[in-house]
Amino acid sequence: MSIDWARPLAGWDSEYLVERPVGLHRHEVRFIALNDVTYAVKELPVIPGRRDYEVLRLLEERNAPAVRPIGLAVRGAQDPTTEGAAVLITRFADRAVPFRHVMSRGELGELRPALLDAVAGLLVELHLYGCFWGDCSLSNVLYRHDGATLETILVDAETATIRPFLSDGGRREDIEIMIENVGAEMADLAASVGLSLDEADLGLGREIAERYEVLWQEVSGTVSIPNDQRYRIADKIRRLNALGFEVDEIEVQPHPSHHHVHLHVKVGDRTWHANRLRELTGIEASENQSRHLLADLQYWEMLLGPALPGDRALRAARWRMEVYEPHLDELSTRLRPGADLVQAYCDLLTHRYYMSVAAGRDVGTEKALADWLERPEPPTPL
Repeated sequence: MSIDWARPLAGWDSEYLVERPVGLHRHEVRFIALNDVTYAVKELPVIPGRRDYEVLRLLEERNAPAVRPIGLAVRGAQDPTTEGAAVLITRFADRAVPFRHVMSRGELGELRPALLDAVAGLLVELHLYGCFWGDCSLSNVLYRHDGATLETILVDAETATIRPFLSDGGRREDIEIMIENVGAEMADLAASVGLSLDEADLGLGREIAERYEVLWQEVSGTVSIPNDQRYRIADKIRRLNALGFEVDEIEVQPHPSHHHVHLHVKVGDRTWHANRLRELTGIEASENQSRHLLADLQYWEMLLGPALPGDRALRAARWRMEVYEPHLDELSTRLRPGADLVQAYCDLLTHRYYMSVAAGRDVGTEKALADWLERPEPPTPL
C-alpha cells in the first residue's frame, strides 16, 4: 500500500484515496478504499486520539450506533500535543452523510421530525451504555436513510467517556451541551444561506431535549401498576419493542400496601425489529428498515388471509420468495451500483402508502412499483 503514514494527510497522493461526503470538522480527514471497503483517516493530537479510539472500541463491544474503529497510529517523532501527532482510522459508514447534506437550502423540511427523533434516540442509547459524549452536535453525527426515518451514527468521540453508570447530572450536562451546540450550528447554517438570526431554527436543540426526556422516561423509568392492571406490564414491553428496544430484564417489586407493584425494565440493544426479521426471514437490515419489512410481511399476510399456511416461519419464507426478492430484482435494474437495495424496497413501501392515501384506497405494491419505475429518476435517499 503506497501510503506514507508519517506524512501529513494533506500531502497524501495515492491511488487508494477516494472522495466521500465530509461535513464541518476540526481535524484533517481523508478517505481510502481497499478491497471495496472505505476507511476514514483523521489527524489529531495523541491524547484525544487515544480517547476517541478507546471510546469507539468500547461502543463497538456494546454494538452501539457509532463508527467502527480500525486502529490508531502515533507519529512518535512529533510533539504529542500537536495536530497530526496521531492518526485515527475508522471504517466509513456506507451511505451515511454529514448533517449539511441532510439540509435543503438551509431547511430540514419534512425530515425535521425524523431528525428530532433520531438524535434524541441516539443520545438515549449512548446514555444507556454509560457514554457521556461531552460534545454532542449535529456535525458530530452521520445520517443514513433508514426506512422512512433517519439512522444516526456517532462519528466523533474524542471528548467522550464510558462510565459504569451515567448519573442524572451527567445526562443533564450532556443535554445542555447538545442544546448549546445545536443552537450555534443552526445560527451558522442560517447565516451561510443568507438568513437572519430570527429565521434560524434555534429551537431545534430544545425540541431534541424534549423528545429525549420522553424516550428516556419510557426506557428507564419505574412505573407504578395497580394489582388489578397487571396487563400493563405486557403493554410496557410492547411499547419498548415498538421503539426497537430489546427487553433484557423485568423487575417487579410489590408495594408494602399490596395495592400496586413497581415495574422497572432493563433494556438492551435497539435492534428488536432487526432481530425479529432475521429470525423469520434471514434478511439482514437496519432497525427501521426491518420495521418496514415486517409491516409489509403483515400486509401480505392480511391480503392472502386463509390461503396462507398457519406456520409463521413458512409464511415469512413465502413472502421473501414470492414478494420481497422479485421486487428487489426489479428495483435493482434502476439503481446505481452499490445502492442500498433494502432501502429502495422501503422507499417503494413508502411510495405505496402515499399513493394509497391519494387514491383513498389500497393501490397495491405492483401498481406502486410500476409508477415508481416510470419515474425519470427514482427517489434517492438524502
